[in-house]
Amino acid sequence: MSASLTINDLESHASAALREKAFLKALCLEKRRAERSRKPFLLVLIRNKNLDGGQWPECLMRAVTKTERLLANTIRETDPRGWYREFSAYGLIFTEVGDTPRALVRIRISEKINAALKASLAPEQLSLLELSFHFYPECESGMSATPLPDQNLYPDIVANEGLTKFSRAVKRAIDILGSAAGIAVLSPLFAVIAVLIKLNSPGPVLFKQTRVGQYGAHFTFLKFRSMSAASDARIHKDYIRCYIQNQQASKQPTARGDGVYKLTHDPRVTRVGRILRVTSLDELPQLFNVLRGDMSLVGPRPPIPYELELYDFWHMRRLLEARPGITGLWQVMGRSSMTFDDMVRLDLRYARTWSLWLDFKILLRTPAVVVSGNGAY
Repeated sequence: MSASLTINDLESHASAALREKAFLKALCLEKRRAERSRKPFLLVLIRNKNLDGGQWPECLMRAVTKTERLLANTIRETDPRGWYREFSAYGLIFTEVGDTPRALVRIRISEKINAALKASLAPEQLSLLELSFHFYPECESGMSATPLPDQNLYPDIVANEGLTKFSRAVKRAIDILGSAAGIAVLSPLFAVIAVLIKLNSPGPVLFKQTRVGQYGAHFTFLKFRSMSAASDARIHKDYIRCYIQNQQASKQPTARGDGVYKLTHDPRVTRVGRILRVTSLDELPQLFNVLRGDMSLVGPRPPIPYELELYDFWHMRRLLEARPGITGLWQVMGRSSMTFDDMVRLDLRYARTWSLWLDFKILLRTPAVVVSGNGAY
């Protein structure tokens, strides 16, 4: 008997299993369903330790088929199963795992799968396999508890980055050249702003804050300081909580008689700081973040870690699908006049339709928005 099976043989052994493309589509749909229902699910992957993407031997293929039959009482008809990686990594999606503690869910399912595999394989064959467990969302307590999202749950994003690898390399080159040129040209302005900040209030010139970048990576975010050095962050925390959870209640009145989703009368802001904020000059040090690779010239705004504790499932996607930027669709299409949900939808729209041409159009529109001061407070 051959060491491995042909495609036709494999298909006959796994007729109930979805092929890779269909299974990954089912995984993406299940994520969207979980975002709407707020009911988490579990992805279990069965891999061969000794194969790096290679095809499974026949004995392991037969074992997976038999395991499915032995797990008939555990796997519901609505639980998708199939090839996460064609004939080398097998996946089982357990939908709506409920409020049961995740550690307990993992133990129960692991015991059942291992028992089924033991009934199908010899010990030496069993030792070739490994199980991995991937809950969505990744943590029960929000994104802030998991610095790096589990990329096994986002094969669509990983695949898309591979397809656009050249374009993204060009985008990074533009970021490096653009930020370096901006720093060189604007360095005299940086010096003037630094002097004004020092003359206006005691404290450092730069405001440094931990922000969350793509895939949940933390980095030090730079701005010109626009507030008193000993400012209390509770004012902003309370406002953000209201903004994300009860968005209409967070709308602040303006001198024009309308309202915006922004702190318009923040007592912590200095006189010079107010000018810097209205003109968006306080954002200029982020050119150093772009040069270092923490940010891009164009992309979603990076959140503060405590904001993530308030995020809904679907809000998390804005951290995964694009590197954060200095400007973006939100800045040029409404800025502070939009609700938080509308801002997130724009971020996801940007990631879904991204191209170098779109970045170019956003960069062209940004100066006019900055000059007008619309939405800046």
